[in-house]
Formats: sequence, structure tokens, C-alpha cells
Amino acid sequence: MTALDTPAPSVQENAWEMAREQLRRTALLAELDESLFNVLGDCKKAVEVSVPTRMDDGSVEVFTGYRVIHNVARGPSKGGIRYHPLVTLEETKALAMWMTWKCALMELPFGGAKGGVVCDPKLLSPTELERMTRRYTTEIVDQIGPETDIPAPDVGTSPQVMAWIFDTFSMNKGHSVLGVVTGKPLHVGGSLGREKATGRGAGYCVREALRRKGRHVAGAKVAVQGFGNVGRNLAVLLEEAGATIVAVSDSQGGIHNPNGIDVLDAARHKAETGSLGGYSEAEDVTNAELLLLPCDVLAPCALEQEITADNADAVQASIVCEGANGPVTIEADDILADRGALVLPDVLANAGGVVVSYFEWVQGLQEYFWKEEEVNERLNEIVTRAFDQTWTLHETRSVTMRQAAYLLAVGRVAEATITRGLYP
Repeated sequence: MTALDTPAPSVQENAWEMAREQLRRTALLAELDESLFNVLGDCKKAVEVSVPTRMDDGSVEVFTGYRVIHNVARGPSKGGIRYHPLVTLEETKALAMWMTWKCALMELPFGGAKGGVVCDPKLLSPTELERMTRRYTTEIVDQIGPETDIPAPDVGTSPQVMAWIFDTFSMNKGHSVLGVVTGKPLHVGGSLGREKATGRGAGYCVREALRRKGRHVAGAKVAVQGFGNVGRNLAVLLEEAGATIVAVSDSQGGIHNPNGIDVLDAARHKAETGSLGGYSEAEDVTNAELLLLPCDVLAPCALEQEITADNADAVQASIVCEGANGPVTIEADDILADRGALVLPDVLANAGGVVVSYFEWVQGLQEYFWKEEEVNERLNEIVTRAFDQTWTLHETRSVTMRQAAYLLAVGRVAEATITRGLYP
């Protein structure tokens, strides 16, 4: 029995097996050579580091950090750094693989990478967070660089964290290296439009999906799980385009109003109280309940594996836009497809962030920066082109949008791998 013929494992609890199963299914559809599957199905490099950090009380806490490079056939690797208590090596490997497909689908000259530190950044003071970030950067300083591996923000990290990484790396090199990370603050080489880029790209995908269903964003009812950078910005942008945001949530729970929520007012309430719960213009709901609300578009923008075999049958949305990485499991994907729901896969729907990260990297190398209108226009062009290509393959081959996106992305990485050959 070959690797490609191996029966699918139970992947709900293992992000890495989930990512490999998605690749295996694509390899079978594309009739990919098993040797190529073996190359693409593993990571080029995975580094685990110890991150001892001096705490404010004088004690030393030791955190565990990772940096994983999946593939560099199409260029230097690119991928975020995540600070979260549930970070694992296998999750980081999965995220790195997904980044490879995401970059290839957008036709960016990057491979995929990901990093993370096992911690709860909410429990760290700003000075503890800075010391931990600088030590983590020092531990992986030989792994990253503008021509090798370029980190960016992810869950639990921010432009400020990127600024500390940029400064630490630059101090080690003896000069400022703008291209070592993206997602930096504007005054140290960041790009206009980067903060809203992931949400904006997801919004473009929702717009295109509704258009192909004969609908418009205006009047569509949308539920957004996750009120971080992606979910909040997506909700705001869709509301500005005329959508009715019927529900939003953060890590503590959510709020629901079938007649619509004023997203900015809800954000103000969260800033004042620390959570969305208790907002006077809506009813409280749990994150699990939000996923099952009646709506046209459901956007899971939190963490992985939120829609599973246990709840996929009860999802009422006709369009599911994956603002997060891997929020729909393999089994749930099949269930949603069987009932006719259109799933916009993460490698397409949340790729706006890496597109504008690419723009920031280019601007940093050139030391010439673009206007925000130019950034957004180019983002729209790249995401819309990728959506069009994916939709065309989805229709011509009668496959799901995820399968179409993977066929395009994996095909491009496979082609680059074959063209470059195997060294030595």
C-alpha cells in the first residue's frame, strides 16, 4: 500500500494530519507522483527552541518556541508567529504547509513557514512580552532573514512584536534590515493597508462568491466568529458595503441581533468592558451557538477546527468564509459540500494578509513606499484573480472550492519542485 493509498486518518484532533490529508486528496485528484507527494508532504526544517525569560518579579520562566519551514521551491519562506497556550509543533507544521499553498495560490514568490511560542500573551506584562520576544528572536536569528524566511504577525502577536523582532535581528546584523519581518508599525517600515488586509481580502472573496450566486454584499446577513484583527475588520468592511452583521464574537462569547449589529459600537463596548457580552443592543450567544445561526455568510475567524462533524449538519449559512486557518475539519468539509454549502477555503479567503505582507517586503527592499489606495487596488487585483481561477476550476472539474484551490496551489509548487530538481 502506497502513501497515497493509505486510508484517511482521524484528523479532527491533529492539525498536521488534517493538512496532510488535504494534500493526499489533492495528490489523488491531480494524479501526483508519489515521490512528489513525499517531498511536499513533509517540512523542510523544524526548529524547537528554549526561551528563558526574566519576569518582572525577578524569576525566570522558560517558554518553548518553534519555527517551521515547509517549502522554499518558489522562493523564501513566509509565515506568521503565533503566541498562544495551545501552540504545538504539529499545529505549526500544519500552518506552515497551509502557508505554502496560500502563497502559491496568490502567485507570490514565497514558500510557507510558521512560528510560535507556547504562552498566554494576555498574562505577560509589556516588558515581559518584549524580553520573551527578543530572546525568541535571538534563538531563531539564524533561521530568519529577508532572503530566507520572513515572519509576520499571527494570533497573539502584533505590529509592536514585529518591531521588537525587527530591532533584535537588526542589532545582531549591525544595520537595519527592513525586510526581515512584515506587519511592522508604519514608522519603522510597515505598509499602509497591512492591518486590514486579511479582513479586506476575505471581504473581496465574500463579494465574489455572492456575485456568482446572483447576490450582492448589500443586504446579505453575516455572522463573524472571532473579533481579532481579521474578524473585526471583515465585519466592519462588510457592514460598510451594506451587509447586515447579525452576530460577532470574541474568545469569551458573542452577541446576536437578527436585525443587525453596529459593529463599531460593539467594538466600543468591548473596549470599555473587556468583552462583547452584555451589549445592550443584542443578545448574548456562545461561540458554538453563533456557528449555527441563520445567515447567508458565516465567517469563522478564530482558531482551527471550529466546524466539525459534530456541528456541520446544523450550520445554516450557504457560504462559509474561512477567515481563520483550518476552521473546518475534513469531515465537516464533506458534510457541508454534500448539503450544498459553498466553503471559501482559508488558502484563498484569508490570503489578503500575506499579499500585503509581500507588498511590505517589496517596499522594504526598495525603500520606497506606496499609497494606501495603491496597496488596496493591487490587493483586490491579486485576490480577485485567484478567486476567478479557483472558481473556474471549481466549475470545469466539478470539485469543491477547496479542491480547486489546492489543485492550483499544489500544482504550482510541484511544477517549481520538478523544474528546480533534487539537490544533490
